[in-house]
Formats: sequence, structure tokens, C-alpha cells
Amino acid sequence: MIKNTRFSLKINFLFAAFLFSFSSFSQEVIDEVTVTADYGKRKESDIPSSIFILDEEMIYKASNQHFEDLIQTIPNINWSGDGNRARYFQIRGVGELEQYEGAPNPSIGFLIDDIDFSGIGSIATLFDIEQIEVLKGAQGSRYGANALGGLIYMKSVEPDADQSARIQLRIGEDDELAAGLAFGGALVNFNNAKYRLSLHHHQSNGFRENISLNRSDTNQRKETTIRFKANWETINNWIFNLSNMLVNVNDGYDAFSIDNSFKMLSDNPGKDSQKSIGSSFKATYTKNQYYDLEMITSVANSDMVFSYDADWGNESSWLPYTYDYFSKSKRNRRTVSQDIRYISSNTMSLTNSPEWVIGVYFIKLDDEVKTESTGEYNDPIYVYSDSLNSNFNSQYESLNASLYGNLNLDIAENSLLSVGLRAENRGVDYSDSNNLSMSPDETMFGGEISLSRWFERNINGYLSLSQSFKAGGFNLGVTPEGKRAFDKELLWNVEVGLKSLLINERLQLNAAIFYSKRRDQQVRTSSQLIANDPASFVFYTDNAAKGKSVGVESNIKWIHNEHVQMYLNLGILKARFDEYIGQSSLNGRDLAHAPRYSVNGGIDYRHPKGIFALLSISAKDEFYFDVSHNQKSQKFKLVNLRLGYEKNDWSLQLFMNNLLNEKYAVRGFFFGNEPPDFPNKLYTRKGDPRQIGIKYEMRFN
Repeated sequence: MIKNTRFSLKINFLFAAFLFSFSSFSQEVIDEVTVTADYGKRKESDIPSSIFILDEEMIYKASNQHFEDLIQTIPNINWSGDGNRARYFQIRGVGELEQYEGAPNPSIGFLIDDIDFSGIGSIATLFDIEQIEVLKGAQGSRYGANALGGLIYMKSVEPDADQSARIQLRIGEDDELAAGLAFGGALVNFNNAKYRLSLHHHQSNGFRENISLNRSDTNQRKETTIRFKANWETINNWIFNLSNMLVNVNDGYDAFSIDNSFKMLSDNPGKDSQKSIGSSFKATYTKNQYYDLEMITSVANSDMVFSYDADWGNESSWLPYTYDYFSKSKRNRRTVSQDIRYISSNTMSLTNSPEWVIGVYFIKLDDEVKTESTGEYNDPIYVYSDSLNSNFNSQYESLNASLYGNLNLDIAENSLLSVGLRAENRGVDYSDSNNLSMSPDETMFGGEISLSRWFERNINGYLSLSQSFKAGGFNLGVTPEGKRAFDKELLWNVEVGLKSLLINERLQLNAAIFYSKRRDQQVRTSSQLIANDPASFVFYTDNAAKGKSVGVESNIKWIHNEHVQMYLNLGILKARFDEYIGQSSLNGRDLAHAPRYSVNGGIDYRHPKGIFALLSISAKDEFYFDVSHNQKSQKFKLVNLRLGYEKNDWSLQLFMNNLLNEKYAVRGFFFGNEPPDFPNKLYTRKGDPRQIGIKYEMRFN
């Protein structure tokens, strides 16, 4: 920890020295950002917690297709490469690594335009997304059981009354081809009504070569996104916001190889697809002088297929043995949610009256899973054979009902006390084809209290204490005696931070120090029941640990002049088990997918004649791959470069991702998958290699 801290201090010192070496400044300033995931859409600088925001300009400059490509820019967040696209996220070491069974219980919330996709984030495509907000730490009072460790909120572009359109084309290595169209404006024959429609399709091969099938598209990415939004402000003080989306991620899955390379040997490649249709409707009534009424209704339906060649080989690669296994899971998830809240009106805040929120929230989730696993093993030398042909079906239903509130009080000049509380009940009905049925029901409580102090107009310090919760659950399949169910988990978080705009609002400096304590920590591990059956893994969760996390987060943005901008995002994290006795003792060991440091920095240059360049560097420390073993990744760094030209309403960009072609791992398994002895080995899934391409965009206003 000391070594990593010294490393981070050196980075901060050198960056600061670099910033202040300039002698001339312009009047360019950093704009304040409004957080849409918070009550009442407050400014980011007014919220007493660590929040990282990617705005539309940064998303566009990054020139990426999916949210997973932006994760390297965000401090103290990681993802598990368990499928083709990022689906499971870890914030400050908290978050799932996978979920194969039909009992969803996410630790990280994930929403797109108020539609809940927690635990199924594969559909996080980026075209026409204007803001991504990452709320870090306990979110027990804001979002409840699905946000134990944090929340990711994606917001698409809002409609505008002025007619506008954009066209985007992108081609690149890996046979990448993408095209997008977005347009909108005022709705004819509707006063104060406007709309926006966007369509986008992306396809590429997925950076793998299957030498067994002589194909380069077995890990393909085919992703189609359609969004439609409409806003209407009536003459009788109602505001209506409608958001619809259809995202079809029809990806292949052929990502692991026996030699940990990009050369695949599988003869039956899998699939990692998700087709989600979602809609949210928000109605706001603003006439009452004391409060505004907000009602948000959302529905979503997602069909998913996850399948894989479990032996990663083919008939000839395993000779003289027969070793052929395949697994396929079909999942359908449906959610319906309703949020009704009363928010103190703006007229109340102008009179220095307390600002308050009180609301109720309901979400119903239905999840159905059908899993088929087949396989055959034959050892002609020791005359041993085995086969597998199993089917498993499950139905899961849950209803969460919450009552929440928040109160902001001016307790002194330039000082604000904020208190939030949430009570949540979750009832579950579960049944499966193994004749297991469970119906747990529990009530949980979360909250936060914070003190904010404005030292100057643009300098805000805060101290917060918060508690979040994660519902208990139950284990499926083979389970130790008396360990079928596990209890809820609580996370306490203490955080002190500073948010500031300095030097005529050209330098933004946000920093936070946090300490988290986890009680009855839910730990999920896995084991293989049959050595020659790669589909025989069972997963098991228990309240087996106490844990804690301590760390630092900071983001710095500097506008030198209208031509040069720079930024630095830094995360330091030590997240570990205090106590854990499972298959082995892990006392004092770091949590899985929790690197000790994550750094991202960049410089953005724009010439008056339209030439621009963006250089960014990301670095991440090593991290443990899982709880069930002690294998680690290797530390790595990624360099991305953008060069381009823009004029009036069009731009042309050359992008170079992973410029140095760094080889790095995003997931690792440790088990035996090579007959006949099946020795335990580390198998890793590699992140994307270098890719070079061009992107063209035209805008019409």
C-alpha cells in the first residue's frame, strides 16, 4: 500500500507541476454538470459523495462502441470479462463476477434512462448517449438493495425544439463497420412537444481467429440500438418525458483458449446475446407552490442466450481422447417499476426553507432460466468413459417495496446537513426442476447523513456516513448441510471529500477519501464436481466474511486555453477480507477484481484551423481473479490516440485503441481442462488488442 501511495503521489506532483508551468490563460471555463441519477437533478458539486461523470464530449472523443471501453478511464471501477461484453461491474471491490443461475441479486445498480438493467449490462452501447454517471460507495438511501456498492446511470440525448440530425460512420480493423443516425426537433401539431430518434448498428469480428473452423467471426459483435424519446410540457403545469429503447446484442462467444492466446480451437463456438426492449415514462407536476410531484414508470423485457464450448477444443485437438462438452442457458427477465416522489419546489428553496424528498418505490422482477448441458468423455487408455445430458429450469419472482426520504437543512451560513433514510422489503418466490422452492421475505434499512461546507462559491467540502444493504438469498444445486440460505449484507461507508473549481473556473479538482466496512459479507465461490466435466461447476454463497476497504479517488481537469485541455483520474484502493474461512483461509487477502491502483490521464489539443488530437494513457495494477483461487492478473497500461480534423458541422477522426498492443487479462479461471490428467492451470481471457480505424461524423442544425 505504501508503495502504491508513493506512486500515486509522484503522479499527482508531476501532473500539478506540468499544469502550473503554463504562463498564459484564456477565459475558457469548466461547465457545471447536473446529476440526473440524484433526487431533483442537483449539480455534481452539491452532492456529498464521490461521483464520476463522463459527458457527451468525452464519450464522443473516446470514439468507442460500448461502455466497457470507457471503464479504464474511471478510477476504482473494474469489470469481469465473463462474456463477450461487460455485464458485471465492480466498484471499489464490490460487485459480482458472474451469474449463471436464476436467482439474481446484484450489488451494483445499472440504469439506462430510468430503466433498470442491473446485472445485465451487456446492452450498454454508446451511440447518442450524452452522459454516464458513476455513483460510488453505499447508495442505500437512494437506490436500495441493488446498489450496495454503487450505481451506473446512462442517459441518452434529450430532445430539443430545434431541428437537428447527426450521421456517424466508422470502419476499422477486425472488420469493424458501424453506422448511426439520430435526428429530432419539435413535434408538429403539438405545442411544447419535441422528439428524438436514433438508430445505430455495429459489427466486428471480436479479435479472435478460430483455426479449427477457419473462421474469424466466432466471437463476433453484432449490436443494434434504437432509441426514441419525446418530451411534452403542457399548459397546465405537467411535464411528460417518454423514453423507449431496443438494443439487440447478438454476439458470439469464443474467447478462451487452452494456450491463452487469440487462436481458438473450439468446434462448437457459443453465443452471448441479449435483446432488451424497455420504456420509461416520467410525469412531473409543478403547479403546487410547496412541492413538485414526480412519477416514473418503467418496464423492460430481456431475452438472453449464453452458451459456450466448455472444453475449448475439437475432436483432433484431444486425440486419442474424446472430450466434448457444451452448455447453453436461455434467460428471460421482465421488470416493472414505479417510483412516486414528492420534491420540495424551487419556490421553497428560495425562501431558505428545508429541501426535502419523500417517495415510494416498487419493482417487480420475473426471471426464467433454462439450461442445457451435454458432453462426452472417453479415455481409451484407462478404459473410462462418462457422459452428460442434463436440463435445468428455474422460475424466480421478486417484489421490492421501498419508502424513502431525504432532508437538506441549512444549519449555518454556507453549511448544509443532509439526512436520508430508506426502508425496503423484498419478497421472493423461487422454484426449479429439482423440486426446490424458496420464499424468503425480509425488510432492510439504509441511510446516510452528511455535512457539506462551502468555503468559497466554488469550493465545497463534505463528510458523509452511509449504510447500504444487499438482500439475502439462497444457494441452488449441491449445498452443504444447513447452508441453503444466506443472510443480508450491510456496508458502512465513511467519506470525506472536496469538490472545487479554481483559477477562474479553469481547474476542476475533486477528491475523496473513503473507508468502508462490510458486515456479513456475502462471498461467492465455485468448485468443480467432476474433473473431466467442465460444465460441472457449482456456485455457492455464504456470509463467510468480514471485509473493509480504504482508498482515495481524485479527478483533475485543467483548461489551459481554448486549444489545450488536460485531465487526470486516479484511484487508490485496498479492499480485503478481514475474516474469511471457506475452502481456505483468505484472511487479509484482497478482494477479487480490486486492483490497488487505477490511473487515467490525457491531453486534448485543438488547433484553430480544425486539427485536433487526444492522447490518453490508462494503467491498472494486478488483481486477484476470484475467491476460489489465488491467481492474479498482471498490471498493464493502455495507450489510446485520436487524430482528426473538424470543420463547421463535420469531423473526420483516426482512432488508435491500445496503440502499443498491450496484452492484458480481463478474466481468469483456475481449473483442469486438458485430458487425461486435468492439471489445474490458469486460463485467461484477453482484452482487445490494438485496433486502428476512422470515424466520420456530420451534424445538421
